[in-house]
Amino acid sequence: MLAALLASGGFFAARADDWLATVPDMRQTPPQLVAVSKATQNLSLLARHSPMVAQQSYACTTGQVAGDKQIDGDRRTPEGIYFVVTKIDRGLDFSEYGGIAYPLNYPNPVDTMRGKTGHGIWIHSRGQPIAPMSTRGCVAVDLDAIDQLGPYLMPGTAVVLAENVVTDARLADKPENAIINLLEDKTRKWNTAWANRSSELFAMYNSEAYSKAQQEPFAAFKAQKERLFAMLPWIHIVYRDVNVMQGPDYWVTWFEQYYRAPNITTEGVRRLYWQPDAGGELHIVGMEWLPQNVGLEASYLETITPGVTGFVEAWRKAWLQADAKAYAAFYAPDGRQGALSGQETIQRTKEGLWKRVKPARVDLTGIRVMLDRGGIKVDMTQVYRDGAGKGDKGIKTLILQPQGESWLISAENWSAL
Repeated sequence: MLAALLASGGFFAARADDWLATVPDMRQTPPQLVAVSKATQNLSLLARHSPMVAQQSYACTTGQVAGDKQIDGDRRTPEGIYFVVTKIDRGLDFSEYGGIAYPLNYPNPVDTMRGKTGHGIWIHSRGQPIAPMSTRGCVAVDLDAIDQLGPYLMPGTAVVLAENVVTDARLADKPENAIINLLEDKTRKWNTAWANRSSELFAMYNSEAYSKAQQEPFAAFKAQKERLFAMLPWIHIVYRDVNVMQGPDYWVTWFEQYYRAPNITTEGVRRLYWQPDAGGELHIVGMEWLPQNVGLEASYLETITPGVTGFVEAWRKAWLQADAKAYAAFYAPDGRQGALSGQETIQRTKEGLWKRVKPARVDLTGIRVMLDRGGIKVDMTQVYRDGAGKGDKGIKTLILQPQGESWLISAENWSAL
């Protein structure tokens, strides 16, 4: 049913001029965003407080010519979902720009795919009182308004530009609700496929549309990622809440992301632009990456530590239960345990050992989780006794590499105390 509705185009305006921008009161809507209604020449700062409310509203002015921007110099304001890129507060003509401007990411990937041209679409003020529909395509407000808006126009802030913008708290029973949830799920699966270095990632794209939107052949993008996946033993991705919004003929999802691999560590905001194909299946047609400090790197260890300690505890239990197959499954295929190398070798060795004498006690205390070039380093005090009464005490060190939502042991060492 949902695919049929998407295929019919029922959720999309064929042209931005026909688009009624709706900001739903749902958890996937960003907590705060800017909405510009060209019909009423109004700019609102919206906040999701159930219901969605306009915290502040200001008179604004948009392009001198009505309609959606198509080409450079047409004096139209574009319509769609855009994002603040940066702040400019130097070198501006005060009369024209009021001294402060916030550039938007027009053209976005979908605009580029559709052949739109132009640049320099900003939210700015003016050195004199504004008049309706008097810019060359930008959104302008009065000087006092830009000062009040400034703290909310941080890089990455979503901006809805449309002829009309409405808020809607009644999407629970509407098909759009299902699409929003579907896109959140697809976005999470995209992150998982990337982290798993899986070829399933590439099936999530519309290759022809992507080539136009990104202005690079999809085949080149795919080949580069395949080389990377083959080279890297692991990739780990941590991300925060997925935001979802609908544009005139597309959807955009975005989220804060921390990416970690043996060769690079980076964090920022990732955006994915989606459109349905003829059969109603949603595919990625474009992407954007905004490198910035989003605080995920600083909280990375805190975020992963519960999962790491849970993994170590499950490994300890498999060891104590003398389940060689389950125990070996915690190791990477090429994992090392002291002088032993490879998951199969570890399993065979433990099977032989535990047939003779089984573990009776495995205590792990003082667990520490640290970053390591090989992934994550975990060390702890280990006390071991077997069924024959023999035992030892020492420091156990594990190197863990990410594997999907969990971990695998790539190296294990022990030193006596």
